[in-house]
Amino acid sequence: MPSSEIRELVDPSRPHHTDAGPRPVRLHLTRPDRPGPAPLVLLSHGTGSAADQMAWLAEPLAEAGFLVAAVDHHGNNYRDGYTAMGFACWWDRPLDLAFALDRITADEQVGAVGVAGFSLGGYTAAALVGARLSKEVVEGLLSGALRIPPPPEYPTLVEEIAALPAETVASWVDLASADHTDERVRCAFLVAPAVGELLDTDSLTRIRRPVAVRWGDADVLAPPDRNARRYLDLVPGAEGRSVGAHVGHYEFLCRSTEDKPFHAAVRAGGPVRAEVAAEAVEFFRQHLG
Repeated sequence: MPSSEIRELVDPSRPHHTDAGPRPVRLHLTRPDRPGPAPLVLLSHGTGSAADQMAWLAEPLAEAGFLVAAVDHHGNNYRDGYTAMGFACWWDRPLDLAFALDRITADEQVGAVGVAGFSLGGYTAAALVGARLSKEVVEGLLSGALRIPPPPEYPTLVEEIAALPAETVASWVDLASADHTDERVRCAFLVAPAVGELLDTDSLTRIRRPVAVRWGDADVLAPPDRNARRYLDLVPGAEGRSVGAHVGHYEFLCRSTEDKPFHAAVRAGGPVRAEVAAEAVEFFRQHLG
């Protein structure tokens, strides 16, 4: 059986959102029951979620012989609480995974590296293989010229960002639209990926690493026509498919609490998650060995 461990790390190059000190990066490692170096899959959760809700993907990957490294993204996970910066500073997510990869490879030998993610974690995974947010779109969002609905987990996001110092928000434009490609990452598996319509088109067409995309056609939070299908259509050689006409966004979470409105959908998504996890295992076997 796979074993798991949690490491409480800090990245001294980036600040904590609310306290003095460095940015926390909680690393969840799920290890295969096999000796020796294993191929590594980095894993990113969705907005407001946490690494444990991606166990449906981490555990089958570990059982198949992969080392899986998931993180709880600071300010954007329910374990530690939410912050406006955690929901607005999307570029910190690929930096979290790159930092985790630095720490893992400093401590032990690993094989080839891939990445997977759900929802905003899908963007996170794509960013590591070359996807970039459009600078013009980011400028429009931060100036208020463009508007998108706030995430349901953080309905006051727009108002809180508007209350921050103007120079702070202005500094985000270059950070948000920067290239966060990590040359160590060979391939990416995207599950119901978000923010597809906010990405720089050329950045997607220049990706030259294997990418797979899975989604549900009933997804109203990350509508496939503006998200999953955009990744699929623009990334050269990408493969993907819908996993069901009636599959929504939250079927890709493996657990929730009773007070969450999507609890029934979470329960119903078990077979869908198993199907997608099996396809992810085959994808990473093909591209990571």
